[in-house]
Amino acid sequence: MVFPERVKMSDVARTAGVSVATVSKVVNGRYGVAQATVERVQQVIHELGYEASLGAQSLRSHRTNVLGILVAEFEPFSTELLKGASREVAGSGYQLLAYSSGDGEGAAIGWERRSLARLSGTLIDGAVIVTPTVIETKDGFHVVAVDPHTGPSGLPTVDSDNFAGAVLATNYLLSLGHRRIGHISGRPDLESARLREAGFRKAMADADVPVDERIVRVGGFRVESAASTAAELLALPDRPTAIFAGNDLSAISTMDVARSMGLAVPDDLSVIGFDNVPESALVNPPLTTIMQPLQRMGGEALRLLIDLIAGVERDTHIRLPTELVVRASCRPYR
Repeated sequence: MVFPERVKMSDVARTAGVSVATVSKVVNGRYGVAQATVERVQQVIHELGYEASLGAQSLRSHRTNVLGILVAEFEPFSTELLKGASREVAGSGYQLLAYSSGDGEGAAIGWERRSLARLSGTLIDGAVIVTPTVIETKDGFHVVAVDPHTGPSGLPTVDSDNFAGAVLATNYLLSLGHRRIGHISGRPDLESARLREAGFRKAMADADVPVDERIVRVGGFRVESAASTAAELLALPDRPTAIFAGNDLSAISTMDVARSMGLAVPDDLSVIGFDNVPESALVNPPLTTIMQPLQRMGGEALRLLIDLIAGVERDTHIRLPTELVVRASCRPYR
């Protein structure tokens, strides 16, 4: 495949029969060009596919009209957020740049700082950052955090009600008669994981059901680490009859482990997840889970960022509700 060379401003000027200075005025919306000439130059720009360099545009106007959505890695959670953000950007006058830190497992502290250093001010006018660990922004550059590690602080934030969602999940298992309920928690450094474990413990306490600490273990929100944790829990002589996993990937991994150990879901083990990523509806059996409105979270974060850049006064912490989605991975205890 041969890619065409980048169309330059001089190419537009030559084709339109005007000077480069005239093309520059049209591109940058400056006065002093007859309307007929503006229309002719714009037509040539369209025909040739000319695009101004973002770097050069930024140097001239200090704006690129591009917003970034920065993630440690592209996995189901961040991909759903991106879908919502991409819908919200339509018609806003901005374009959206999706950027991954390239730090592999996504656990490297400070990936956001490095990413912002590369992009802010020259390629993007503001950023939505997904599950950031630390944020240091320069004056005048707006950032919105989705599900930050430390929870809401002074930074504009969008998250969901993790605590209430975990209470919903645990109460559902309790309503099915389960009492020996295990919990595979997420990353201990992530506020959402801590809130989900706290919600699990609150629901158990409210039902006067003691929590067996041997069946509450860290799964880290990742398939591999959750699998090893699930294998440990299911190998216990008095294994749990139900498991509340900290996210859907951990829940799906738990189901795979159970199957490999000869256990049927939900006949031998009930499993419930958290997030409602698309994969949760596609597994066998379909996963009962707690829905975070992930696409809406992405859209809300982008709208908040646009409003902040425009100087709109508004609430800078958005917390969205969670809901129970009942499918087929849980059954009454027998």
